[in-house]
Amino acid sequence: MQRRVNWAVTLNMAWRVCLQRLTLSDLLSSSSHGKRFTLYTQPRRGFRKAPKKTEVKKGEVEDVGFKQADPSEGAAQRKGYSSQADPSAVHIPHRSFGRLVKPLVFTVGFTGCSFSAAAIWQYETLKSRVQSYFDEVQADWLDKLRPQKQGDIRKQVNQWWNRLTEGQRTVTGIIALNALVFCCWRVPALKRTMLTYFTSNPASKALCFPMILSTFSHYSFFHMATNMYVLWSFSSSIVSLLGPQQFMAVYMSAGVISTFMSYVCKTATGRLGPSLGASGAIMTVLAAVCTKMPEAKLAIVFLPMFTFTAGNALSVILSMDLVGLVLGWRFFDHAAHLGGALFGIWYVTYGHDLIWKNREPIVKIWHDLRTKGPGGGGSGSGSF
Repeated sequence: MQRRVNWAVTLNMAWRVCLQRLTLSDLLSSSSHGKRFTLYTQPRRGFRKAPKKTEVKKGEVEDVGFKQADPSEGAAQRKGYSSQADPSAVHIPHRSFGRLVKPLVFTVGFTGCSFSAAAIWQYETLKSRVQSYFDEVQADWLDKLRPQKQGDIRKQVNQWWNRLTEGQRTVTGIIALNALVFCCWRVPALKRTMLTYFTSNPASKALCFPMILSTFSHYSFFHMATNMYVLWSFSSSIVSLLGPQQFMAVYMSAGVISTFMSYVCKTATGRLGPSLGASGAIMTVLAAVCTKMPEAKLAIVFLPMFTFTAGNALSVILSMDLVGLVLGWRFFDHAAHLGGALFGIWYVTYGHDLIWKNREPIVKIWHDLRTKGPGGGGSGSGSF
């Protein structure tokens, strides 16, 4: 009899411990070394007995890690990234590949617009280069005539800016935008908007704009700092290979393409949940550099004594993400990593010749619009 009482007390205590652990909400998984960030939430109330007739079917979501509250409920949000809702009132979305048609069209259209804008940007840059040269000569001549100010903050900033490489100057705007979005996550009034539009989730009502906005979104400071450090480290190499205009087109397209790959894998496996971070686009940059310079020596920042080739590093990263995708690891968004890396490898191998070298029709149309008439001002191809 005494043993039975002890058993009951032990089971009761164990059940209470389990309930305490299961009431923890907002289970947050962040990433390092350029990894994409995946966000999961759980209901606060622990287990709720489900009806006997309710079963998970193949067409339904097997794992609902992210549940959004009804806007009219006004449920309290904790830590600024999760909406809590009553589990019985949450609508469980069905896995439907038909919902991916709209993101697919957006991905193709956004990629085309990115490269078209980059071609026009390069055209305008080359056209104004001569005028900029004369402006710089005039400015240098005026600086010699005017007395130099000591301790001028603007002059110091200009000197710092001029010391940067072209790649570092190019990614400075990207880093600043990521920092701005990171600060927006700390504004309580913006938390619902940030969760809706700055996290990518195939189960969300907003599917298209989050594909690009989530690329500039980080909730964890360590996550953002790690991604931006990797981007800064590879910026000089990638911009020297592609140029600033082509790099921006590839980076923006990579963010959308990697998110679309994440949508496809989440829909196929039923593991729906929000993701955010720049690691998909950064994986494109890393893969492109490692593919073009496989013998380049790399090292870990905290372990500089251990070096390895860029080709070996890329192989290890791809293998880890592939294994994580197959085994269903949910700490990282492995599908977004693989999508970004494969896009980077494809672009430097084939995409540059197929896309960037065939930009002349776009440039010619823009040139004709600028000169207000076809054939006016000479041929558009003469500038290139």
